[in-house]
Amino acid sequence: MNSKKVVIIGGGAAGLLAAAESAKRGLDTVIIEKNSRPARKVMITGKGRCNVTNACFDIDELISNVVTNPRFMYSAFSAFMPYDTIALVEDMGVPTKIERGNRVFPVSDKAVDIVDALVKNATDSGAKIIEGTAKAFRFDGDRIAAVVLSDGSETECDAVAVCTGGKSYSKTGSTGDGYTLAKSVGHTVTELKPSLVPLVCSNNFVPALQGLSLKNVAVTVFDGNSRVYSDFGEMLFTHFGVSGPVILSASCHMKEPEKKNYKIVIDLKPALDESQLDKRLQRDFAENNNKDFINSLSKLLPRKMIPVIVKLSGIEPSAKCNQITREQRKSLVSLLKGFSLDVTGFRPIEEAIVTSGGVNVREIDPKTMKSKIVKNLSFAGEVIDVDAYTGGFNLQIAFSTGYLCGQNI
Repeated sequence: MNSKKVVIIGGGAAGLLAAAESAKRGLDTVIIEKNSRPARKVMITGKGRCNVTNACFDIDELISNVVTNPRFMYSAFSAFMPYDTIALVEDMGVPTKIERGNRVFPVSDKAVDIVDALVKNATDSGAKIIEGTAKAFRFDGDRIAAVVLSDGSETECDAVAVCTGGKSYSKTGSTGDGYTLAKSVGHTVTELKPSLVPLVCSNNFVPALQGLSLKNVAVTVFDGNSRVYSDFGEMLFTHFGVSGPVILSASCHMKEPEKKNYKIVIDLKPALDESQLDKRLQRDFAENNNKDFINSLSKLLPRKMIPVIVKLSGIEPSAKCNQITREQRKSLVSLLKGFSLDVTGFRPIEEAIVTSGGVNVREIDPKTMKSKIVKNLSFAGEVIDVDAYTGGFNLQIAFSTGYLCGQNI
């Protein structure tokens, strides 16, 4: 073991991989982790299944999925790609599978298997994990000489990496400690905002749809008349608005929704154009010729959605299907192809999957993850001002920056 001592602050995805790579180089490596168990946030990703990465093996495509400061990630992705992540966890005994959208999960569907593999990789490489909360640095000249913990004790070091995560899911330990540490040594922290976050909607029918999941819908976000984002996939209605994969991705493209005029327009039947949907309605109405309108939509729409659509259509619920006019039917087609929601805000940052904002990338060397301000300081993971779409890309950012950090610390 080299006498040079490295301290990694934060035992999440980035910190564990940084520590493993540092220890493999023979450096005396210690992880300071505030929780009794490392990688708490990894445990809850992918609804507890852990969407460990995305099987996106082209670097340009990978970078295109990074929303904030994508060019900063070029060297890190070049050093450690998604196939390296897959190889790492499989070599540690966790087989993986690829699902829709190239999302990579453990075959077991258990996030704990990924966490155990990351911890084993770090400890088998020689890294030690100690429980504690880093609160400050002690300097010797222009270099950090020790990390000061909340109990007043110090851990001496020749180099230190801040891998503390962001502010999202604060119950897992991501409480913004890294931003405080970075600012204390002169680094700039950009504005912290929620990203990949559920959206609050003001429409009075939203509570009635709570718990309804829609699959295979097309979602478009407008800011006034300008199209901001469009995608296809799955979404979920909640008591406050909407969530789900396609909504979380949409939130990345929305800035200060409380000050804007954002609308989400949902095509409930994207497989049918307006003409085809109109013919489908004519067939359904013909089959239910003498039935009430409200009882004719069960094959077309989820049960929870029927009363809402009927009310918004303006057609009397008790109107017989054979009495519905062509104009009413055309209006219903437009409603089904353009179901609209008014967005009034984001849910709190504590409910976001990732934090947008962080340590300014201009102050970090993208080829090494080293600070340009403090000689023996590095950063990795969500604490840096880089974030991406949902689908495993944010964990890959953590792994790639963590790997590069550990290789160069």
